[in-house]
Amino acid sequence: MSSALTDLCRYPIVQAPMAGGPSCPQLAASVADAGGLGFLAAGYKTADGMYQEIKQVRGLTGQPFGVNLFMPQQKLADPGALEVYRHQLAGEATWYETPLGDTDACGDDGYEAKLAILLEDPVPVVSFTFGCPSRDTLDAFAAAGTYTVVTVTSPEEAQAAQWAGADAVCAQGTEAGGHRSTFRDDPETDGGGTGLLSLVTQVRETVQIPVIAAGGLMRGAQIAAVLAAGADAAQLGTAFLVCPESGAHLLHKQALTNPLFVRTTLTRAFSGRPARGLVNRFVREHGPYAPAAYPQVHHMTSPLRKAAARAGDAQGMALWAGQGHRMARELPVGRLVRLLVEELDAARTAVSARSTQ
Repeated sequence: MSSALTDLCRYPIVQAPMAGGPSCPQLAASVADAGGLGFLAAGYKTADGMYQEIKQVRGLTGQPFGVNLFMPQQKLADPGALEVYRHQLAGEATWYETPLGDTDACGDDGYEAKLAILLEDPVPVVSFTFGCPSRDTLDAFAAAGTYTVVTVTSPEEAQAAQWAGADAVCAQGTEAGGHRSTFRDDPETDGGGTGLLSLVTQVRETVQIPVIAAGGLMRGAQIAAVLAAGADAAQLGTAFLVCPESGAHLLHKQALTNPLFVRTTLTRAFSGRPARGLVNRFVREHGPYAPAAYPQVHHMTSPLRKAAARAGDAQGMALWAGQGHRMARELPVGRLVRLLVEELDAARTAVSARSTQ
C-alpha cells in the first residue's frame, strides 16, 4: 500500500460505505479495530444524523475511519416519465397500504451542511460518490488534514479526480453492489460499466495517485488479484453485509445466501439510477419501466421499501448486492478480516511458488 493508506489501516481492506443502514457505527468501528478502514455512509442522512454517527464511532474506536458523501445531482428528470412511473407503482401502494413518496421535495442531501461539519470537526477520510468535488473543496479538506477519495467508474473520471486534487480514487467495477457511481447518469453512453480488473489496470495507467478497487470482492485471493493489477487496497461491501455488526435488515442478510435469489442485475426500479441488487419481484415487474430520475424515484419508492420490510416481504425490498453475493460468510467482523488476510497471504504465497517452478 502507499504510505498514506498504510497510516490509515493495517491491512489493504476498506469497508464500503453502504447507504441506507448497513454501514452503521458498529460496523465501521469494528472494521477499523480489525485493521481495515471502516466507513460511515452519510447518504440519505441529515447533517446532524451524520454527526451523531461520527461521535458514536469515535466512542467505539480510536482508529482512523471515513465518511462518504453523495454529490448533489442535477435535476434533469422528465416530469412526464416520473408521472408514468407513479401510475406504474399505484398497485404497490395499494398492496402495501402506503402512499408513494414526494418527489418535489428532493434536495441536495444536505451536502453543504455536511461539508461544513466535516471541515469544522475533521475525520481522517472523506470519500465522494456520484461526482467529483471542486478543487476548492478538496483543498479545504487537505488543509484540514483529511484524506480524500473520489469514486470513479472510468479512467476519464479518475483523471478528473486527480486534476481536482483528490488524494486517491476508488475504482468501481460493474460487479459492485449498490449504485453505479458514475459522475453523470447517461443511459445512452453507459453500457453497464467495465469489469473491475480491466478498470483497475486502465485507471492505474492513467493516474499517479493511489487506487482502491471495488466490485464483487469476497475472498482474499480476489484482493490479491486487484493488488497485482495495480490497486493499493480493496474495498468490500457485500462481504460485510451479513456480519452481525452490519446494520442491514435481517431479510437483506438472509437473501444474500437464499437459493431463491440466484442472480443480480443493474436496475433503476428503486432509485432511478442504475444499482446492482438481487433480482426479486419488484425488480422484474418495474425495472424495465423505471425512468432515469435520481433521486426522485428513490424518494417515490422509499415508503414502499419500508412497508415491504415491515411486512417481512423481501420481494419488495431493494436488496443491493455485488456479483459475489453467494460467497458471503456470516462471521463477526474481526474473524472475517483475519480470514481475508490469511487468504490474501496464502494467495500471494501460491503465486510466488508457481512463478518459481
